[in-house]
Amino acid sequence: MQAQPTAATRHFSGTYVEARAKFLDAAARRGAAVESFVLPTHRGALGEELATDVALIGARDAKKLLLVTSGTHGPEGFCGSGAQLATLHDADLLGRLEQAGVALLLVHAVNPHGFSHLHRTNEDNIDLNRNHIDFGAPLPVNADYAEVEPLVLPATWPPTPADEAAMAAYVEKHGMRAFRAAVTRGQYSSPDGLFYGGTAPSWSNRTMRGILRSYAASATHIGWIDIHTGLGPYGHGEKIYPGRNAPADLAQAHAWWGADVFAPFAGDSASADVSGPVVSIAYDECPNASIAPMGLEFGTLPDGEVLTRLRADTWLRRHPEAPEAQKREIRQQLRDAFYCDNDEWKGMVLGQTRVVLLQTLQGLKKA
Repeated sequence: MQAQPTAATRHFSGTYVEARAKFLDAAARRGAAVESFVLPTHRGALGEELATDVALIGARDAKKLLLVTSGTHGPEGFCGSGAQLATLHDADLLGRLEQAGVALLLVHAVNPHGFSHLHRTNEDNIDLNRNHIDFGAPLPVNADYAEVEPLVLPATWPPTPADEAAMAAYVEKHGMRAFRAAVTRGQYSSPDGLFYGGTAPSWSNRTMRGILRSYAASATHIGWIDIHTGLGPYGHGEKIYPGRNAPADLAQAHAWWGADVFAPFAGDSASADVSGPVVSIAYDECPNASIAPMGLEFGTLPDGEVLTRLRADTWLRRHPEAPEAQKREIRQQLRDAFYCDNDEWKGMVLGQTRVVLLQTLQGLKKA
């Protein structure tokens, strides 16, 4: 007997255009308050309007807020959008939120340009999880990046055997941990390089800050789940604590979400300890609220392969003269690095996301 597609499939989309249409339709059907923030300077891969869309279910002045964001890193939006859509279709979960007086705020496509064009970075090659820093202070310094950039972004793609040997020699000398930190923690000196943080707040940064000021101004307690993909074992949702390095805050994260919460600053997470993650703005914009942030990171391909595909995508941005066939291949491979388009993986995503949302609801109820 032929297997039927699982129910998980219907929540996911094949393009940004489809994902946005499904999200707005589901939000309207739920009677959510919807607001769209249109990116004014760029269009999508299909010529479409690009926007970060917001759906609020519950009171705008609610004291307790459950915030779920998707698409911080472009094609990670395929996963996050699917999880948000499933939440809009989850009558039981929405009923529990309503009964507890907890408002639900869904922010769809934090980085709509990257979502549509299949880039992890935004319209200016900025990695949004490196952009939310204090630009009034000196920019963070990543002294090691300049040495590794020629190794990870060679002149030609794919890398030559000599390129691969040079990178292997660096890893042999400094260790894989130091190599990964140099590449991924963020840099502010090479605008067309990897994990670039920018020199000013991006449009998405300004938009997200405005959303928090508008929708979370009354909140005394905020649980923020930012959905990501690309790190860790296939299909596993690692609970990453991206908040302040404060013992009480980390203890709260463990109390809400369990012992399997890992903090990048402790060195036990799949994620690097990065500068300027999106969730950090909650401390700036909601200074009187208790903040419980989580990066929920779903594994896809082996970490080394994901990094290789990110390198290829960044190389492509430097080389717009590349043949069309190579462009298509690199973009497809990047999409596949952040979105496993099969029922098994999608089911794993939805099951684990629902558990985390229920845990967050219980934490907010007790707060």
